[in-house]
Amino acid sequence: MEQYNSKRKFLVATHGTLAAGFKSSLDIIIGSVEHIFLLEAYVDEQISVEGQLQKILAEVKDSDELVVFTDILGGSITNQILQHLRPNVYVVSGINLPLVIDVMLADSATPIEEAICSAIENAKEQMVFVNKLLTGQNGDCE
Repeated sequence: MEQYNSKRKFLVATHGTLAAGFKSSLDIIIGSVEHIFLLEAYVDEQISVEGQLQKILAEVKDSDELVVFTDILGGSITNQILQHLRPNVYVVSGINLPLVIDVMLADSATPIEEAICSAIENAKEQMVFVNKLLTGQNGDCE
């Protein structure tokens, strides 16, 4: 399998302090993750989303891969990040914790697009209506 010489970096970008919550959970579940940035939008009106984003992107080299996790597809954070899309930036929206964990723990030899697609499929399986599951149904909302 081909080795990639890039460094994977991660950005969790959310409305409010959800990004910090993800980081806190990640630290507990998988330990400290290197090369992770947080963007907490609209927490302090003195700090612009664009300013935070520019600062983060300045730390990402063209040879790096940046996986951006956002909370809401079509939300202001995702839309602003898409304005800075480059070939080495991968945006995943509508995230949950299993998805983020899967991508962050993916083997660095695995192409990032493959790792993201696999993580999305796995994350979908983690969304289960537990009440239905407990009553002998499969947990789907059909």
